[in-house]
Amino acid sequence: MWFQKKMQLAERPRGYHLVTGEVLRQLPEIDEIDMGWLQVFIQHTSASLTINENADPDVRVDMEMVANTLVPESLPFIHVCEGPDDMPAHFKASMMGSSLMIPVSEGRLALGTWQGIYLCEHRNRGGARRLVLTLNGQA
Repeated sequence: MWFQKKMQLAERPRGYHLVTGEVLRQLPEIDEIDMGWLQVFIQHTSASLTINENADPDVRVDMEMVANTLVPESLPFIHVCEGPDDMPAHFKASMMGSSLMIPVSEGRLALGTWQGIYLCEHRNRGGARRLVLTLNGQA
């Protein structure tokens, strides 16, 4: 069985945001999958996706701090036409990635106990973000 759905995430402030629940609410079909995969793809170049700690919100704060330390806005970027946060956002998005492949087992994402899907918003005002969810598996 193949299933694909596009969804939009509401605008969020810069930072790392858990979106696992929002993704799952868009995919009631996952209940029918015994074994398969979910690909989550973000259609943007200044935001990204990753999987990480879903319990302690301090992890999300630290993730933002490390990303800003690795790619500070103070670097002498040439691409600045969309503001000083744009090129650092592009670089952070390339570092983190634009898609995730998550196994599905017995109607559930086979994430670890403390894992969740993050939207990594790298812009100060990135706007709403679009995701493409592609579910494949056998019932």
